[in-house]
Amino acid sequence: MAKRSSTSDLEQKIWDAACIMRGHISASDYRKIIIGILFLKFLSLGETNISVPPRAEWDYIISEEDSDKIGEKLNSAIISIENTNPALSDVLPRNYADGALDNTILWDVVKLFDDVKLDKAGYGKDFLGRMYENCIAEFAAYEGKKGGEYFTPPSIVKTIVSILQPHGDCSIYDPCCGTGGMFAQSVDYLKANQEDVSQIRIYGQEANADTWKMAKMNMVIHGFNADLGDRNADTFTNDLHGDLKADFVLANPPFNYNYWSQEKLLDDRRWIYGLPSRSNANYAWLQHCIYHLNERGRMGIVLSNGASSEKNLGVADIRRKIIEDDIVEGIISMPSNLFYSIPFPVTIWLINKDKEQPGKTLFVEAKDMGTKVVKSHREITEENIQLIAGTFEQFRHGGLDDKSGFCTVATTDMIATKNFDLNIGNYITTNTDTVSDEEFRERMTELSSEWYSLEKQTANIHDRIIRSFSKLGIDVLK
Repeated sequence: MAKRSSTSDLEQKIWDAACIMRGHISASDYRKIIIGILFLKFLSLGETNISVPPRAEWDYIISEEDSDKIGEKLNSAIISIENTNPALSDVLPRNYADGALDNTILWDVVKLFDDVKLDKAGYGKDFLGRMYENCIAEFAAYEGKKGGEYFTPPSIVKTIVSILQPHGDCSIYDPCCGTGGMFAQSVDYLKANQEDVSQIRIYGQEANADTWKMAKMNMVIHGFNADLGDRNADTFTNDLHGDLKADFVLANPPFNYNYWSQEKLLDDRRWIYGLPSRSNANYAWLQHCIYHLNERGRMGIVLSNGASSEKNLGVADIRRKIIEDDIVEGIISMPSNLFYSIPFPVTIWLINKDKEQPGKTLFVEAKDMGTKVVKSHREITEENIQLIAGTFEQFRHGGLDDKSGFCTVATTDMIATKNFDLNIGNYITTNTDTVSDEEFRERMTELSSEWYSLEKQTANIHDRIIRSFSKLGIDVLK
């Protein structure tokens, strides 16, 4: 596999590691090998509060001594860190000596990361989260499937945090916290604004076991005293923070998540505005987050664009009740290709239990913002973020004028005339008729790639069905 263009040193090293392990273990196990190695390497920077025993120091790990037993060496390093840092007990990967990967191959992977410049890789303090996302995007794509996991781009998180403006003595909650990126960005915002972060209270929950462990690792190396529960757990069926009422809620839940155990939660206290759809959890996530806000709480949640205008009768009624309750402060339409693993655009909903502008909602069209980092990935710039956050600040102080094609303020009565549809196109008119040749070619390439992937998946399913029937002695091709 050749070197790809427009990648950081770290991203390229991760890809090269995958090339080394290819054919020796399944692609789904690549990241389990890489995460622990990079965690040990990261500790060598000396930028964490973790106690690092001698046998876990990178200089010892990378020494030629016992390189033929590198699996045992890595496991010993992990165990020594857990013993001296109880918060990491049973969190770090320790699968290096199980024989799945030959020591010769494993040693090549370790050596590969010896000279990687983690502090200069452009990953910032949320290094583990960015690295994990890169593994998810690369290896899931390599296997020809989508893993259903994705990391919230830092630019989206920073946009939300800059609008919400958390303060030092506050509680922050994320019900689907992933690797903890929302928390890292929130604390960075507080520090940048000279806030005392010693009193911040962090609460989170994550269903995926591997991701929950990553979040625990992330919180420990950042020195955060975060309550992520004593285990991974499904937020809907096992709410680990059931009585929490937070000052701020930040969330990027799985988009259009279906079959989320609605039948077990028909009378749940969180459904303030109505029972969410069984086949789509968007409004279950939305109501869960609103439920966990205190009486003056603010919230930012990332949802698929369809959630703004879904016509399902029950969902539409829930949206109407939320709007009539006058807690929707703003809707932001974001660009496509912000996520590494999914190309479509998203919408940020801003909820405020104590709006400075009652009866009004701010709509911001940001779909054309950002800059292209690589061919299929965009990032919102710092200038974009400050413009959006500043627009909300003006709105809250009542000094905002509509700006054609960018922002407008709509009253609840106006939204009612649109049948409580929050699709931004109902309120802001933009020129979407003209598409450049380059944009057209990119869109066609993306669509062709997605079509090929779907066609391949369909063919695989077809083949499996044929084989299953054949095992039963049935020839379905006759």
